[in-house]
Amino acid sequence: MSGKEDDLESLMSHLGEFGKYQLYQSILLMVTALTAGMHTLSIVPINGIPNHRCQVPWLENGTDFLPWDSPSALAAIPLNPDGSYSSCFLINPTTNLTEACTGWVYDRTHFKDTRTVEWDLVCDKKWLGALSKSIFMLGVFTGSFTLGFLADKYGRKRTQCCTQTIQLVVSIGIAFINNYYVYLVASFFYGVFGSAGAYIPAFVIVMELVGPTKRTTCGLVFQAMFAVGIMLVAAWAYFIPNYVTLQVIIGLHGVVTFGHWWLIDESPRWLWSQGRIAESVNIVSKAVKFNGGDKIDRAYYVSKGKMKTGSAEATSSAGFLDLFKTPRLRLRMIYLSYNWFADSIAYYGLSLASDNMVGNPFFILFVLGLVEIPCYILIMLMLDRTGRRSLTSIMLFLGAVSCLVVALIPKDMPNVITAVACLGKFCVSGGFAIIFNYSAELLPTVVRNVGIGFGSACARVAAMLCPLILLLDSIDKSLPTLTFALAAFTSGLFTLFLPETLNKPMPQSMEDGENFGVGDTAFNACCSRKKTDDYRPANPI
Repeated sequence: MSGKEDDLESLMSHLGEFGKYQLYQSILLMVTALTAGMHTLSIVPINGIPNHRCQVPWLENGTDFLPWDSPSALAAIPLNPDGSYSSCFLINPTTNLTEACTGWVYDRTHFKDTRTVEWDLVCDKKWLGALSKSIFMLGVFTGSFTLGFLADKYGRKRTQCCTQTIQLVVSIGIAFINNYYVYLVASFFYGVFGSAGAYIPAFVIVMELVGPTKRTTCGLVFQAMFAVGIMLVAAWAYFIPNYVTLQVIIGLHGVVTFGHWWLIDESPRWLWSQGRIAESVNIVSKAVKFNGGDKIDRAYYVSKGKMKTGSAEATSSAGFLDLFKTPRLRLRMIYLSYNWFADSIAYYGLSLASDNMVGNPFFILFVLGLVEIPCYILIMLMLDRTGRRSLTSIMLFLGAVSCLVVALIPKDMPNVITAVACLGKFCVSGGFAIIFNYSAELLPTVVRNVGIGFGSACARVAAMLCPLILLLDSIDKSLPTLTFALAAFTSGLFTLFLPETLNKPMPQSMEDGENFGVGDTAFNACCSRKKTDDYRPANPI
């Protein structure tokens, strides 16, 4: 590790592994994770697809409908090959021919009012509903990448606070849009500012404040708040039938983050990497005082940092393309990016499929969020014992097996399918949770936010594809879950080629990042008695 990074680690050591200051900052920033979870999964109840059938013109008119499962109405509905009633066709009693629906009657048992119902996005328009979800995820993709770049260039705090403020406006405003095409445009911007754009800078600040032994706990608790946000959406949706009111309530949760402009601090590691030494030392000095520690020698650290301002200027110019310029870092980014992609395609695939599972869709969504909590607790207990690499692979392999089992279970066992799908979500959530921590520990400080942002952007590409993959159930009910299984399995395999980061110092410069974990893979660890040099300093001292 270079002398400049030694000085930074010496400065940060005064903070300790985890004190009152880190706790205070983490609690404030975790609110961002909660709102991100709410916004990301709000599309499930707001765009929910209830059970539906054709409106029968000779029995019903535009204002007077029979119950959606009325025997007299169902008598005019043909059966699908699997024995279920068609939702898109009816039999004309005059001609005895099958005709496409011109109107629909919906089951209002659970979904009283959704955008799908308002715009009849079913049957030949079902793809329009999937498109709106994909456009939202395209926005999340754009926000993950562009805002990640801005966070590395202009600061974690500034990016996070600006995004949260815009998020508040967009998330409330989108509720009142009643034109489908305008809604698509608004969904894109809702995706940009509603999820990863604020979540990732906040997560990175937390990870850069705490010591190596506390990264696991803090990272996983931070991500658990995302799951709490999912559960909160499910609870609100259960009690609020109107999607406009529901969207406004979800948006108003962002009000509690407005104080971040004054209450949270910039990451001292980022300030140091940008050559803003005095600001970095001032924040650490304030934090040490907050923690009740001994006063640090500010003048000493400022002078030591400024002696190497040339190095600071060199590292501050690092950007996204630098992640792919050197061979080891480039290959590592490819593995990490695919891991993000595969985790996401299984995670969101199982989450967005909740309205297709049997039972109360809000309860199922709540359970899909709830199963993440014990998952995070289990990982918290195991991750610092097993290491990041092996546990990530195990969780993904188990998630793949669960998805495969879901695909093979007979369709007349819906409760078993739902239970195994929840188990799959449990395992995939574990892999998804670790990759946040793993990426933060593998990537250098100067490109950490843009690196995680790019990984998150790859995850959003997968999330964009999920609604379209779920449409494959019209060909074969097993195809979506088989796709999720294949993605999770290959992701677990590629993870074995990454180096372990357990209790290792976080790389600061690009050179540190390239030399981190040279020769360390799961295969070398298992098959060779010769120990590899896990961390080769860029400039040995």
